[in-house]
Amino acid sequence: MTETNWKVEAHIVGDRIDKYIHQQFPELSRTQIQELIKVGDILVNDTKVKQNYKINTDDVISVTIREPEPLDVKPEPMNLDIVYEDKDVIVINKPRGMVVHPAPGHTSGTLVNGLVAHCEDLSGINGVLRPGIVHRIDKDTSGLIMVAKNDQAHRSLVEQLKDKTTHRVYKAIVHGVVPHKNGTIDAPIGRDEKDRKKMAVNIRHGKPAVTHFTVNQHFTDFTYVDCQLETGRTHQIRVHMAYIGHPVAGDPKYGPKKTLNIDGQALHAAELGFTHPRTGERLTFSAPIPEDMTGLLEELDRE
Repeated sequence: MTETNWKVEAHIVGDRIDKYIHQQFPELSRTQIQELIKVGDILVNDTKVKQNYKINTDDVISVTIREPEPLDVKPEPMNLDIVYEDKDVIVINKPRGMVVHPAPGHTSGTLVNGLVAHCEDLSGINGVLRPGIVHRIDKDTSGLIMVAKNDQAHRSLVEQLKDKTTHRVYKAIVHGVVPHKNGTIDAPIGRDEKDRKKMAVNIRHGKPAVTHFTVNQHFTDFTYVDCQLETGRTHQIRVHMAYIGHPVAGDPKYGPKKTLNIDGQALHAAELGFTHPRTGERLTFSAPIPEDMTGLLEELDRE
């Protein structure tokens, strides 16, 4: 653990604390800084402040950076579908049904268990149970997920997600005939106020969420679409498509009970693009839809 204290100079008076700390510690992402402020590891005059606190003359700022907790996830050798790997990042094509990281009551068989067995080191910046994990894919969604193998890579990938410079396209089979060839759903997402286990479009308390969609093929009662994420809220595509009246087929949480015969939602992370955190090269990957979705499309095409 390292702790730094200093008295601010007059020329920074009026700056926001989070932006100022980012200037002093560029190796910390904005998300990390906000979390440090939230837990009290960044103090002003020995007092917790909000991230938008404006610095005053003679303020004394203290920053505590703690060592990552030791990783306590059991390695489990798995036959991971590795699309790309180098010393900084690894891209995995996750199968439907696999949980990304351990959670209470589900501590084995996750992607993280497999990654810990595969990699010598993983970024510890995202906590004990989520080493290297930059973004999530739901258990019953398949497709591409990027993982950081060191802290520098993790910070870079998180910043790219926050700055909306990553490229993420999902393929989905949704209920109903979508009437438009393409469109944009711009509706904030937050906790469902009637059911806290679900997310929902929440105009008052939700965070900005934007999904762009393009129709690939119409069927009698379903539509095959591409959904491109501009933001990355929990269950974003599932919530947004249900919001416009076209829930993802097979979705047990946001869709109808009468649906297509698939174990989980017919949703696949098919394209992933980002800037390599070390070389600056733009990398783009794709993964074909799994066999269960292919079979559904063939069945729908025959009807």
